[in-house]
This record gives sequence, structure tokens and C-alpha cells, in this order.
Amino acid sequence: MFTTPARLFRVLAIAEAITWTLLIGALIGRAVGLPPVLVTVAGSIHGFVFLSYGATAVLLAFHQRWGVGVAILAIASAIVPYATIPAEIWLHRSGRLVGDWRLTQTDDPRDATWYDRTMRWFLHRPWVLALLIVVAVAALFAVLLLIGPPGGSSH
Repeated sequence: MFTTPARLFRVLAIAEAITWTLLIGALIGRAVGLPPVLVTVAGSIHGFVFLSYGATAVLLAFHQRWGVGVAILAIASAIVPYATIPAEIWLHRSGRLVGDWRLTQTDDPRDATWYDRTMRWFLHRPWVLALLIVVAVAALFAVLLLIGPPGGSSH
């Protein structure tokens, strides 16, 4: 399914934009009298996908060896509604999503770093990596739920 870094990033960028639509629709619905629980549900879905997109952007920043500025831009694009789509297009067109998963060490000295070795270990075990990311996102999501929604309670 996610045979390349570009494919994974595109799916999450589109999913993040779709969940913005859900959230904005729910907010409009609440404003016109629909049950406020719609915002809670849409916000929860959006929040989980938002965090998953962020985790994916971090993973790809390391994997694709983006500079700090590019990584921050990719992550921050999730904050602005629908900005993940033009961010993904720009990353693709600028060649920052080119290539397959780096599963073997090359002569590049950067391949010898501890985080590249760790990343290759996880990439050889994609289900372990996916489980780790889901657990990390779920834990962060739970903490954020305890803190409360952005902007405070809707009641």
C-alpha cells in the first residue's frame, strides 16, 4: 500500500485535508443548530489524522534527509486548513519525495548514524513501525484529550 515514501505522504496529506472538511462542516453544523457532539467526533477524527500526518512528516524528514526548514514547513502545513495538499505537491515537484524506502546501508556516511540504522531496522519491520507510530499518536492524543480541546470547552 505504502510502497514509497511519496505514496505514504500523499495519503496522509489528503486524509488531513479531508478531516479539515469534516471539522469545518461540523463547526458550521453546530452554528446552525446541529448537535455539538458532531464537533467532538469530527474534531477527534481530525486530531488523530493531524497527529498521524505530523508523525509521518517527521519520519519522512529523517528518511528523505530534509533540512530543518523543510521539515518544519511540512509539519506546520497541517495547521492551516488544506495546506497539506500544496505542501505535498511542492515536496513532490521539488524532488523531496523521490525514491524508494532506504532499506540498505550505502557508502553515504549518513547511513551509519544511529537513527538511520534504527530507521532501516523499523522499515524492515513495517508492522512494528506502524504499531509504534499508532501507539505514540494514541498516547499523545489521549494526553491532548485530557488537556481539552483547542480554545477551551465548547460548552
